[in-house]
Amino acid sequence: MKAIISMVMAVLFSVSLYSVNPIKVYKGNSVYSSDVICNISNSKIYKKNSIYSSDVVCTIRENKIYKSNSIYSSDVIYSIVDSKVYKGNSTYNSDIVMTIREGKIYKGTSVYNSDVIASVRNGKVYKGNSVYSNDVIFHFDGELTLVEFVAVWYAVNYVW
Repeated sequence: MKAIISMVMAVLFSVSLYSVNPIKVYKGNSVYSSDVICNISNSKIYKKNSIYSSDVVCTIRENKIYKSNSIYSSDVIYSIVDSKVYKGNSTYNSDIVMTIREGKIYKGTSVYNSDVIASVRNGKVYKGNSVYSNDVIFHFDGELTLVEFVAVWYAVNYVW
């Protein structure tokens, strides 16, 4: 009996090591569960509050974002290198979609103030250069890496 209890405890302990609360992404300033756009867990972006494999929007692996559950090179949506986001598997300057620097998202290779698409501050993403609460596009309730942020950007802007 002790052996069974020890095995069960070991399994529960190992499961808890791998169970990490997902980071949730909400519309605007909302904190309602009905306003969850997506969540990030185990290097995957899931629709809304789901954790089902059928609801995976994209997968993160190293510095690349892949379609759904794929990790095939033909399914790369974005590659991120030195704060630049490239289309697909490319690292050509002409394939830069956006540049992310110092809390700002710029069009293409630009770092001009007039080319700011969005600003990120304290887990909130604002339209353009704004930091007004009415201009919050979405916010997240945890820390995101640059690659995770780009995957969330993709999910928010191109999946819904």
